[in-house]
Amino acid sequence: MTREMNMADRAMPAGGDGAEYSFWREHTHINLSPVAAPSILGLAGFAVSTFMVAANLAGWFGDSTTTPLLLAPFAFAFGGVAQFLAGMWSYRARDALATVVHGAWGAFWLGYGVYQLFVGLGGLPSTTASPVAAAAIGFWFIGLAAITWTGALAALAESLVLCALLAILAAGATLLAIGLIGDVGVVRTIAAYFLLASAVLAWYACSAMVLEAAHHRVLLPMGLRAPRPARTTTVPLHQAIQFDHGEPGIKAGQ
Repeated sequence: MTREMNMADRAMPAGGDGAEYSFWREHTHINLSPVAAPSILGLAGFAVSTFMVAANLAGWFGDSTTTPLLLAPFAFAFGGVAQFLAGMWSYRARDALATVVHGAWGAFWLGYGVYQLFVGLGGLPSTTASPVAAAAIGFWFIGLAAITWTGALAALAESLVLCALLAILAAGATLLAIGLIGDVGVVRTIAAYFLLASAVLAWYACSAMVLEAAHHRVLLPMGLRAPRPARTTTVPLHQAIQFDHGEPGIKAGQ
């Protein structure tokens, strides 16, 4: 890289800023590594893990002794590792919304999996047996709800389906925080159904993205919003070497 730039310096024509800009514009090479949308994996991991845990919270299956040990490894791996990786890959795709949502919920599922493991092994009390444990987990859901509400507002500019998904998820997290901190069983159950609804919407969004990628056309609508006008600045760039508008990783109109 250094040798090539030194050779380019010697070959650069003399002249003002315009000649130098044109030279570097013509001799700059950027290699792109295309990736699939990270949210495909993130939504899949979230949908399955949330469905399983919410179904347990709603009382559809399970008990307080064996179920935590059965949920722990899958919540940790599918909900935690897979979704957290999707959040980190979203950095590469320059998707701020996916980064914060998948990153935050993926990190939560990692911790939740470890917690359920200790509950199953008898090292920590469950949220159903200990009001203190329930309140502690409830405060974690306050933070998750705040982040998810912000994500829902951001998704309003991109997709109606994603906005609905995150709004329902945020409402479920809010209700679960109230139910856990206040030790109100009926509120926990209502929250579980909100989480189940968000899991179904996450499955729908994941399916829509996979089918569109496979068939190269929209089969399931996502309610995509119209692109916003391009951002402008009052301070002109000083002939920066950069892609023109529409660089990979940025959605049209952003």
